[in-house]
Amino acid sequence: MSYYRGSESKREQFRRYLEKAGVLDTLTNVLVALYEETEKPNNALDFLKHHLGVAGVETADAEALRLGVSELQQKCDLLMEENKELRKRLLQYEPTPEDGAAE
Repeated sequence: MSYYRGSESKREQFRRYLEKAGVLDTLTNVLVALYEETEKPNNALDFLKHHLGVAGVETADAEALRLGVSELQQKCDLLMEENKELRKRLLQYEPTPEDGAAE
């Protein structure tokens, strides 16, 4: 019997923790919004993620990262072309190993 009361005490502490953190209010509001939807979404979990702000933040971050990768790839390609051109020009001014051995 004392074990049962101990677990109830832990549950009550956890419930108070969730209340203080605002988790219960937020979850309640999102679930009420889902309940009040006239057309229920096919994926309720996606609905919850979207209304909790999880999906939007992840998508925005991912899009920003994709854009950054694309810009860096373009810059890398330009630098590689420039490097190739500079190497070609440098070869015009450097003597070949055969030319150095002949002198």
